Amino acid sequence: MSNIVDPLVARIAARVRTERERRHWTLARLADASGVSQAMISRIERGESSPTAVVLGKLSAAFQLGIASLLVPAEGAQDDGAAGAAGLHRQADAAEWRDPATGYRRRQIAGPRFPAEVAEIRLPPGARVPYPAAAFAFVRQVVWVLDGRLTFHDGDAVHELEEGDTIELGAPAPRVFVNTTDAECRYAVILARGTRP
Repeated sequence: MSNIVDPLVARIAARVRTERERRHWTLARLADASGVSQAMISRIERGESSPTAVVLGKLSAAFQLGIASLLVPAEGAQDDGAAGAAGLHRQADAAEWRDPATGYRRRQIAGPRFPAEVAEIRLPPGARVPYPAAAFAFVRQVVWVLDGRLTFHDGDAVHELEEGDTIELGAPAPRVFVNTTDAECRYAVILARGTRP
């Protein structure tokens, strides 16, 4: 068995631990706030488990941060040296996170210093990724379908989004991203960063 830790899993581990400690929260308090078990949070913080998209959504909601914030280094942390003064990011250098439960893949497009979070998502055929309303409480977000078809549940409303369609998210609601087709769906998420707690 290899002891090599995926750099993105290590980054998520450090970020979750940093955000919890910054708030002076115990594992029990974060578990209570997020609905994620203490055991799972502990495994994530030790880099022993890659969280699913659902778990990331619950943790981000508890921290009142965008999901993408848990995939980038904390402010003041080393940014892997990937971006130069001009903010150039090569596709080959971009870290891509993969949800171990659904195969959903997320690649951050904008760096942590940019005033908006931009991510490219690849949703495999048949994948369904739900997020709690609290994950959207402190952000403004646009979803833009680049390829394929996305079935988007926004609370009780269901929208069928085709290539080129966009949807601006309103008041927080439980949301589900679903690919009911037999082809991958690729979409971009553009999220305006709010004031951090």
